[in-house]
Amino acid sequence: MIGTMTLGDDAAYLALKTHDARFDGRLFVGVRSTGVYCRPVCRVRTPLRRNCRFFANAASAEGAGFRPCLRCRPELAPGLSLADSSAVLAQQAARCIERIARSGTGLAMPALAARLGVTDRHLRRIFRSEHGVTPIAYLATQRLLLAKQLLTDTAMPVTQVALASGHGSVRRFNAAFAAQYRMTPSQLRTRASVAGSATRAAAEPPLLRLAYRPPYDHAGLLGFLALRALPRSEAVDGLELRRTLRWPLAADAREPAGAELQGWLRCRFVPERHELHVTLAPALLPAAGAILLQLRSAFDLDADPALIDPVLAMLPAPPRPGLRLPGAIDGFETAARIVLGQQITVAAARTLAGRLAADLGDAVATPWSGIDRLFPGAAAIAAADPQRIGRLGIVRRRVAALQALAHAVAEGRIALHPAAPLEPTLAALRALPGIGEWTAQMIAMRVLGWPDAFPASDLGVLCALGTRDAAAAAEQAAAWRPWRAYAVLRLWQTLETPT
Repeated sequence: MIGTMTLGDDAAYLALKTHDARFDGRLFVGVRSTGVYCRPVCRVRTPLRRNCRFFANAASAEGAGFRPCLRCRPELAPGLSLADSSAVLAQQAARCIERIARSGTGLAMPALAARLGVTDRHLRRIFRSEHGVTPIAYLATQRLLLAKQLLTDTAMPVTQVALASGHGSVRRFNAAFAAQYRMTPSQLRTRASVAGSATRAAAEPPLLRLAYRPPYDHAGLLGFLALRALPRSEAVDGLELRRTLRWPLAADAREPAGAELQGWLRCRFVPERHELHVTLAPALLPAAGAILLQLRSAFDLDADPALIDPVLAMLPAPPRPGLRLPGAIDGFETAARIVLGQQITVAAARTLAGRLAADLGDAVATPWSGIDRLFPGAAAIAAADPQRIGRLGIVRRRVAALQALAHAVAEGRIALHPAAPLEPTLAALRALPGIGEWTAQMIAMRVLGWPDAFPASDLGVLCALGTRDAAAAAEQAAAWRPWRAYAVLRLWQTLETPT
């Protein structure tokens, strides 16, 4: 297999023949007779073994000259979680590049390498060894696959698709698309409609799809979110999450500093398809690519239960197959709510966050009654009178910690998303007043998407383990690496919903 070595070609062909969803996103097959590459879940006629070439990622398949299938749509496949690979540096770089692809900014390899703490040459070597392609080729594939998804699932004009997928101009976008896919963007939109993914009317909110590997513990993740749902900002109903969202835009020639989008989104699990269906407010469409990437992390769609579940089987709790780690749809909001939750109950933290949103957040129209409030952004909290925040029932020390975090984020000194460098971000958080190790680990777990985060002093963890000794808890948790964050969630579940 070309790219990351995950399984032999014979096993890969068996996964293809059986449409094994466990290998979705870890395996792609290029068919020599058609020039198309597919996911293992594709329901077209299985090609002959001699016509198949196997790849570990879409970029490698496209680098070999294959075009993405219009039926199974490789752009929907789950990615690889950070701890899936022995080359963690290459996976961190891939995360950064995926975010760059969706932000519209350029890729400066020296800057990316410096951010990851290595030389430019070393990063290029490690990246190619792990992923089978150069970082530039990986970026180009990510941008084109995002464009393909937007062309297929939305009625966005080609000009907007070009900008949303990080292409600097429509001319360059059309040229790159035609060179790689041997058709124009308009031709793809027409063929996709014929293939069964009809484009929606321009007035309708777009429906976008994201895939995951089964099994998936929907009840566990949605139950976690339901207990913490912010009044007037979000709600869980069955397999669906509805919420408001503010999305900051990167400052550039087109957008001034502080510019943001405001709207709403709906996320609904469709278990029979192993997919999350996302509906975005039209106002959020310019950031659709970045939001979809954030949702992959927020719902932990890239997790691989085959790697995680055997480790969690060692916990002193009954197993729950497909456990997923609830992340952050809005990184600053989640971090701020973690600060508000220091040394108080989940219910009390939810109440305080709701008051803060009602007092400092903006109103926003949504399709749902009772959901009409945005959580305040970092700039608004940083600029607020501390006494005003204190009158909401938030103690002075917590107000100081909250505003210190808000200032750091608003000024760009701390980035709160899964592509942020882990250790520098944790160090910057610990340097803020009122941010201790528990808070830093919680932010690493929920916001930075670090699967091995472990808040050893957490009262829920200690209670579930039957100890008051954080050092003893950390020692016991060593056996659960590199998935300790998932272990934390499972231990919490035993207290919230005993099984």
